[in-house]
Amino acid sequence: MQTKRSARRKKYSTAKRTLHYFWAVTKTQPWIFLLGLISTIGYVVLLTYANSYYFGKIVDRVTEGGVTAENVFTVFGPYIAALIIVNAVGQFCSKLQDYACWKAEINANYDLATNCFDTLSNQSMTFHSDRFGGSLVSQTTKFMNAYTQLMELWIYSILPLIVSVIMIIVMLIKPVPLYVGILFVMLVIYTLVAYLMYKKILPLNAQAAASQNDLSGELSDAVTNILAVKTYGKEDYERGLFHNANLRVVRSDSKRMRASTLVGSISAAIIVVIMIAVTIFIAGGNAWFGISAGTLIMMFTYTYQLTMRFNMINSTMQRLNRAFGDAADMTQILDEPTLVADLPDANPLTVTKGDISIEHLEFRYDDATAAKTDSAESDVRKTQDVFCDFNLHIPAGQRIGLVGRSGTGKTTLTKLLLRLSDIQEGSICIDGQNISHCTQQSLRRQVAYVPQEALLFHRSIRENIAYGRPDATEEEIRTAAAQANALEFIEKLPQGFDTLVGERGIKLSGGQRQRVAIARAILADAPILILDEATSALDSESEKLVQDALVNLMRGRTSLVVAHRLSTVASLDRIIVLADGGISEDGTHQELIEKGGEYAHLWDRQTGAFLEGA
Repeated sequence: MQTKRSARRKKYSTAKRTLHYFWAVTKTQPWIFLLGLISTIGYVVLLTYANSYYFGKIVDRVTEGGVTAENVFTVFGPYIAALIIVNAVGQFCSKLQDYACWKAEINANYDLATNCFDTLSNQSMTFHSDRFGGSLVSQTTKFMNAYTQLMELWIYSILPLIVSVIMIIVMLIKPVPLYVGILFVMLVIYTLVAYLMYKKILPLNAQAAASQNDLSGELSDAVTNILAVKTYGKEDYERGLFHNANLRVVRSDSKRMRASTLVGSISAAIIVVIMIAVTIFIAGGNAWFGISAGTLIMMFTYTYQLTMRFNMINSTMQRLNRAFGDAADMTQILDEPTLVADLPDANPLTVTKGDISIEHLEFRYDDATAAKTDSAESDVRKTQDVFCDFNLHIPAGQRIGLVGRSGTGKTTLTKLLLRLSDIQEGSICIDGQNISHCTQQSLRRQVAYVPQEALLFHRSIRENIAYGRPDATEEEIRTAAAQANALEFIEKLPQGFDTLVGERGIKLSGGQRQRVAIARAILADAPILILDEATSALDSESEKLVQDALVNLMRGRTSLVVAHRLSTVASLDRIIVLADGGISEDGTHQELIEKGGEYAHLWDRQTGAFLEGA
């Protein structure tokens, strides 16, 4: 029971936070909100109540008799003119209402989309490694759609209902106070019952939205990795996973449908009771209380319009619940703290040399899943320190290799230098500036990063290369491509630099993708370079081309090269061997071979393996 109560409190708290985000973007356009408020009031008052009021006056005058054909326009002219004005202005208010609602949705969705994008793009890699990219896209879309639903419900359902209740009291309280009292009590009972019943449906909407997000995630995962699916012949397996996720959507939606239908049926029954009472009152109104025919018509018209609006409470509450359920996941994401955040007084990093100093570094992953951000070190246990009192100084312009067994922290160190994760103790300084006190964007603009898997967008080759410096000229892009040994293959493509590379660069070979990524790094012209297994997945010919490109890229830059293939780092200025949370060996290739330690052992194993295969 306590668990269920806590879960309900969490749902209501999430809905409250959703309203917080929605109101934050709404209040930035107060004139639109005010226009929607005024136009809705005008539309309801004029077309629903003023129309019936003047029609009732006409009926009362007709029942009095004595109007000849010649006097019709003389007697009824003012009423006709009033009705013409009421309908013209009412229709104008209706169009203003549509404009205000639409304009508010357009502006707010822009702000909400920007907010979601900024939140997702500024979150850490740990955050993204635990989530499906497709689910995040789906959650963002649903979050924006939820605002659209709530705005339309407010403008077209909730506000007109409030205005209708006020108007029926104002218009009928004087001529038929007893009737207004009875009607008011019945509507209060109806509203209370509808609220209490739909209150129980809110968790079902959140469950249905979560199931939809899971389905989107499964689809995205399968499509993103379609090559693996096809090469392993796992189409049926993935279809099974998708089928199960789809069934969960069907079950959750069906459960929500049954509950909503039950609530709707009970609410409809209450409306029938209200209409029976109203019909009896109106039927005897003249005989019992001497109410005129025109007033009876007004009573029936007002009551019918009001009950129809109250009858829409069913669909209104259902859409409210669905909107809050759809927005729940993204609301929770927006409320999550940013794991790696800039300090309020963070300054831009300025690099003139590229000197790197790491002192007394302590780092551990908070949980096992966080370790998955390091693909080469996913076996790190949550109780294991990756670095313990780690110290390293890299002079400006020095090229160093990072080697060691899997799990010793090679890739983790590069991510700490990029502040993709934050250290627990110690400091990392570049040219004497603590990177934790600098803005993340300025840091990463000073570091060119080339990972094992080239990070390409589904854009043209030109755009992918220029990503390192979007304002680069065509000649600068071609020069970077030439230095990366990529120009020759690019020019052979039918569209050349305009060739779309496909998602993650799938249209290009591994070596081609890597050379495009290197061209990007060359064009960025950052003083610090990080290469994380940049050649390990390439064939010999591609590796030779890429290594030649890397020589050009490393020239004059402080360079960190992570490699399992030791031949990649043998010619570097210095090699660092990582083990047990620290540095076990430090020196040139020749010095470490002569030392006969861990590096020499790894070297012998690799060269021995090649000899055995020869």
